[in-house]
Amino acid sequence: MSKGDSPSVETRRLDRAALIIAVVLAAIAGLIFWDVSRLTGLAGYSQVGPTTVPYAIACCLIVLAIWTAIEGFRGDFAEREPQQLGPVGWIVGGLAAQMLLLNAVGFSIATGILFAMTARGFGKRQLWLTIPLGIVASFLVWTIFAKVLQLSLPAGPLERLLF
Repeated sequence: MSKGDSPSVETRRLDRAALIIAVVLAAIAGLIFWDVSRLTGLAGYSQVGPTTVPYAIACCLIVLAIWTAIEGFRGDFAEREPQQLGPVGWIVGGLAAQMLLLNAVGFSIATGILFAMTARGFGKRQLWLTIPLGIVASFLVWTIFAKVLQLSLPAGPLERLLF
C-alpha cells in the first residue's frame, strides 16, 4: 500500500457531555443502592422481595454508566448540534407549570398546558389550538385512569364539572 491508500486516522475528542451523563447515571445508581440497602430483611421467606427490582435497576444503571463513560473516552458518539435554549425553556417551563398548577386546577388543565408548551418547544406556535387540544387529550387520560382503572389523579374544576 502506498501512503495515499492508507485510511485516514481521525482524531477523537473526549466527549464531556457523555462523561457527565455517565457520572449522573452512576450517582443515581449509587443513590438507589443506598436507599435500597436500608430495606434489608423485608424479603421474608422468598429470595425475591421489594429490594430485588431496585437492585436490578441500579445494576443496569451502573452498566450504562460504564458503557457511556467508555464511549465518551473513545469519542464514539455522533457529533451533536448546538443546544438551543428556547425550546428547552418552553419544555422546562411546561413541566414547572404543571407541577405548580396540578393541585390548583387539576390534572387535565395542568397537563394540557404542559402539552401545549412542549408542542411550542418542538415548533408548534399556535398555543390557541394546542392548549385546548392538550386539555381534551389530558381529560381523556384522566378519565381512563381515574374512572376506568380507579387510580387517583388530581381532579380540578373541569373534572368535577363533568363527573
